[in-house]
Amino acid sequence: MTERGERGADPAEPLDHAGHIGSVDSATQAFVAHRNLLFTVAYEMLGSAADAEDVLQETWLRWAGVDLGAVREERAYLVRIVTRQALDRLRALGRRRESYVGPWLPEPLLTSPDVAEDVELAESVSMAMLLVLETLQPTERAVFVLREVFDLDYDEIADAVGRSPSAVRQLAYRARAHVAARRPRGTASPAETRAALQAFQRAVETGELQSLLDVLAPDVVALSDGGGVKHALLRPVVGIDDVARLLAVGWWRRDAERSVEPVQINGGPGLLVRVDGEIDGVVAVRVENGYVTGAYHVRNPEKLSRVERETVVTR
Repeated sequence: MTERGERGADPAEPLDHAGHIGSVDSATQAFVAHRNLLFTVAYEMLGSAADAEDVLQETWLRWAGVDLGAVREERAYLVRIVTRQALDRLRALGRRRESYVGPWLPEPLLTSPDVAEDVELAESVSMAMLLVLETLQPTERAVFVLREVFDLDYDEIADAVGRSPSAVRQLAYRARAHVAARRPRGTASPAETRAALQAFQRAVETGELQSLLDVLAPDVVALSDGGGVKHALLRPVVGIDDVARLLAVGWWRRDAERSVEPVQINGGPGLLVRVDGEIDGVVAVRVENGYVTGAYHVRNPEKLSRVERETVVTR
């Protein structure tokens, strides 16, 4: 690793109080200024913070060799690099996920309360939306994320994905229709969300289900991801009766000291579960129109590194 002031400086190193890495060059300053945006783009395309960080490192290595005098707009150029790197990674991940043990869920992020205030951003990083995006082809996913979430124009997206603007318009139309048919539709007030999460938490802590039954939607879906390492569901559980039964008898260890902490996961309500003092998993809860419509339980230890400290996501 080279010294901080050189072009090869690590852009992830701590910033000083002025927001710079020592006496950095302009390439590093530009990368740091847009780093949170680039992470969010990569994460929404990949559903994995670890892979998004790898893509950011690859993006930095390519950006560090760019002639900045030829760059008209740094943000657009960086987004183009990160998109291309994420597309390459996404195609490789698709092959790996075919052999994944049990349902695959996105890597959960502990997010700050202000993310929920940006409704569009919160929805775009939610577990439910990321699972919908998983059903798109890689280029469709990139086009949807760049257009619908980050509002890039078609020419910028065309440069990023290596297609013509007219082809990008067609991809965007097809992706919007695909997502619209599958995306969560309802909303919930903060009070409804709190009530639903509290009922869910009581069920986890005590096994008392009556208050939970009052807030479960008839077609509620529960999924869990153990990655073949921790016990988890091998298929989705659907419907109020089966999900309630799951919570009552099968999802939580009753023979251990368990604590449950309300947190914000991926811009929405969630629970951080500790067993015998150690993080055992997180549950992201989807609340629509006052009812819990989805519960996404991640126990795979490789996916729990981002649930104790906040990750910044931004548009």
